[in-house]
Amino acid sequence: MVEPLLSVRNLTVEFTIRDGVVPVIDDLSFDLIPGETLSLVGESGCGKSMTALAIMGLIPSPPGVISAGSILFQGENLVQASGRRLREIRGNEVSMVFQEPMTSLNPVYTVGEQIAETLRRHQGLTRSQAQAQAIQMIEAVQIPLPDRRVNDYPHQLSGGMRQRIMIAMALACRPKILIADEPTTALDVTVQAQIFDLMQNLQRETGAAIILITHDMGSVAEMAERVVVMYAGRKIEDGHVEDILLRPRHPYTRGLIACVPHLLDKVTSDRPFLQEVPGVVPPLSDFGFDGCMFAPRCDLVRDVCWQEKPADTNLTKTQSAACWDLVSSNESTNA
Repeated sequence: MVEPLLSVRNLTVEFTIRDGVVPVIDDLSFDLIPGETLSLVGESGCGKSMTALAIMGLIPSPPGVISAGSILFQGENLVQASGRRLREIRGNEVSMVFQEPMTSLNPVYTVGEQIAETLRRHQGLTRSQAQAQAIQMIEAVQIPLPDRRVNDYPHQLSGGMRQRIMIAMALACRPKILIADEPTTALDVTVQAQIFDLMQNLQRETGAAIILITHDMGSVAEMAERVVVMYAGRKIEDGHVEDILLRPRHPYTRGLIACVPHLLDKVTSDRPFLQEVPGVVPPLSDFGFDGCMFAPRCDLVRDVCWQEKPADTNLTKTQSAACWDLVSSNESTNA
């Protein structure tokens, strides 16, 4: 067994809102193996981005706090790390590509200056060395004329180019983990494919492990090796990408796949029309419900679903799910 690079164990993140204290992340556990791509999947509001912020040590406090669990990076518990230690790790060993590059990039500094700042802070390079390395990184993410683009401001670049700059910044120090939070949001399909190809090529060159955050199962099929499906702050299913896409066991996972036409045929060939998951993710004030959070939207719901939270259940060596419809299966054993 390969030792996990990152191990999240029983992580709970609570926010104080007007109605009280609610768990936006509820008892979440998963491992990240060196060099792999793990995808966190779910609708908006399911806790994917909050998980990434917890790993990065960027939970806004107040109102948020990590109330339980651990985040072990190479054996070091980041939950207990000092602010200084987190700043040493962040951007150097663990980096993140945020959702919207136009708001993530500083509009008053050139993109070259912003890449160079990361290199000067973490690698101790001189200004001229950092500038030269910034040009190399811009070239590495396949932006034409890097010598000229290094002096451009974010507003002078297209959306696809800004996203490439964000990737260049994140990979400048050759981190061990790259967290990509919806890296192709608002980009057209052609540019999305280019960004994914770029990330895979750079992963092969640097050896970085990737956590891909997305709501798009099509992106998961293209990029991921393992998948964690989240709903209302809880992990409801995880496994190898083939298990999740071809043999989804949780009704929410099946619903997500049924929303993608080219994946639908692999799972529900008897229903060739596009499906939808009825209802919406519950409001934050409902998080922490004692029963199954998906019960109000589930067509398999029964009495126990409203009364008790389902345990994470091992279905095979590579797949688990948390659903009362699974617990009685002969192939399942409690995790």
